[in-house]
Amino acid sequence: MTRVRTTEGLTEAMNTLAESLNTASSQLAGLTVSPRLSAVHEVLQDRLSVAAQSLSDSDQTELNARCGGVAYTSQKVQRKLRADLNGAIVPLTRLKLKFGGSLPDAGPEPKVVRPSNGEILVRSGAAGSGRLKVTNGTANDVAVSIVTDGKPPGEPHVMAYIQAGKVATITQVGGAYHIYFKTGTDWNPTRRQFGAGCAFQKFDQPFGRNEGWQVNLEPTLGGNAKTTEVEAY
Repeated sequence: MTRVRTTEGLTEAMNTLAESLNTASSQLAGLTVSPRLSAVHEVLQDRLSVAAQSLSDSDQTELNARCGGVAYTSQKVQRKLRADLNGAIVPLTRLKLKFGGSLPDAGPEPKVVRPSNGEILVRSGAAGSGRLKVTNGTANDVAVSIVTDGKPPGEPHVMAYIQAGKVATITQVGGAYHIYFKTGTDWNPTRRQFGAGCAFQKFDQPFGRNEGWQVNLEPTLGGNAKTTEVEAY
């Protein structure tokens, strides 16, 4: 997992390792050990099975890798693997038995840096007199991208961070544009992406030049602004 560079490669590595851990657990079940080792022998089988089950959740991992990056997601998987196996590593070490020495060390979890509500993360291109009031009535933080007509969502004119349950107004918006927004957890300020649990959407309607608009990100009855799920950006 430390060498993978693609989402597919990470998924394949996880599935291969899960199979190996399940095989090892089954082989251990067929062994007879001394009474001194019987308790930790059972713990080791259990921890191997738990770790294999965690690695088998490849669908969510694939989504996380597409939004948070393969390297970041791989490190999270490695930390989870070590945590799953730690229940066996500790008692085995006390018995002076080596186990887990080849596990990769991804280091501590990075500190989560949550931007302030309304913080402008990106601003590029010519400013204008347009205004956009965003109400985030959802339970998740959102990164809203104002994308100039004809540009891809990865090249926003303005990107702003709206915390869950809060309102912010984006000013000096120039040109006609589309609105994209993404949600999730574990915000990465360097990549300007959420690292897990991501979802990506776009308002179907375009927004005019130098106009004032209000949008609510929480679906409401009678709402007149439809949204569509889009690929990760």
